[in-house]
Amino acid sequence: MTNDNTMRVLMYYSNKDVRLEEMPIPKVGPGELLMKVKASGICGSDVMEWYRRDKVPLVLGHETAGEVAEVGKGVQKFKPGDRIAATHHVPCNTCHYCLNGHHTVCDTLLKETHFHPGGFAEYVCLPAINVDRGVFKIPDGVTYEEASFMEPLACVLRGQRNACLKPGQSVLVLGSGISGLLHVSVARALGAGSVVAVDTIPFRLEKAEEMGAHACLKADETMVDSLKKVNEGRLADLVIICFEGFIPLAFQSVEKGGTILFFSGASEGATIPVAINDIFWRTEITLTSTYAGAPYDCETALKLIHAGTVPVTKTITHRLALEEAPEGFQKVCAPLEHECIKVIVEPER
Repeated sequence: MTNDNTMRVLMYYSNKDVRLEEMPIPKVGPGELLMKVKASGICGSDVMEWYRRDKVPLVLGHETAGEVAEVGKGVQKFKPGDRIAATHHVPCNTCHYCLNGHHTVCDTLLKETHFHPGGFAEYVCLPAINVDRGVFKIPDGVTYEEASFMEPLACVLRGQRNACLKPGQSVLVLGSGISGLLHVSVARALGAGSVVAVDTIPFRLEKAEEMGAHACLKADETMVDSLKKVNEGRLADLVIICFEGFIPLAFQSVEKGGTILFFSGASEGATIPVAINDIFWRTEITLTSTYAGAPYDCETALKLIHAGTVPVTKTITHRLALEEAPEGFQKVCAPLEHECIKVIVEPER
């Protein structure tokens, strides 16, 4: 039971050790906001243990939406009671990278901006720089759980823009977890001529069809031939990798002149198993990557959610209260066992 000055949080020690603990409610400084968290999604990066091990214990949660509980001195854009979605990392907008359009590799975004303590808490403090360029009012008609998809959808939008998807092109999405499903829906929205989803888990492929995939294929030895059958004899113009286990398949599936987008993170030390002459010589294949989303991408994501263009709630398989949320990490780590795609944590549930 908390008192007036403390709140419940999920403290992450490892994927198998996530504890419900208490800590003081953050105090709000000038330019800052205190947000009462209504919904936070568990991201695949939240369970990348190698990425977290030197930082634990910590409170995770960066896909979050809620209500303004308190405003700091000087804040004019927001007031208590406003419904908001926030992104945890924001760019400086003035460095070499930002001025060249690479906002998401800006050192300010990568190293200096974050929530306090994190979205898996009853309250979170949003720093002044985030309030300035990383907090957005939720449109009328959009729920908190829908708004919590702003950040992951922004990442997907930026990825497809970096990969230069053109209307009419064919898209192959390798991996039909949450990122893959959002890629399927966004590619349809951006006018892809065909969108093919691939996975090894049947219920994920069923969900990919719901999200708009023209065809859903199992990742086996027949996949490449099946791709050609549904794609007028050709391979894919854009291949999006959402699971590192499918990297070899990506190089077998990309058409000459096509692009491979490395979207998801990988395990520590993962490499690309490819012979340069076999893949690149006389093929004009482009490899590209992406990380996170910039403020513009977040704004666009909210507009797509508001318009119903990307039906994000179709991907939700579990809605959990804060005290149930440690189980959510287990579900994300074992999606086949739990038929899990997206877990939403709702502190007030």
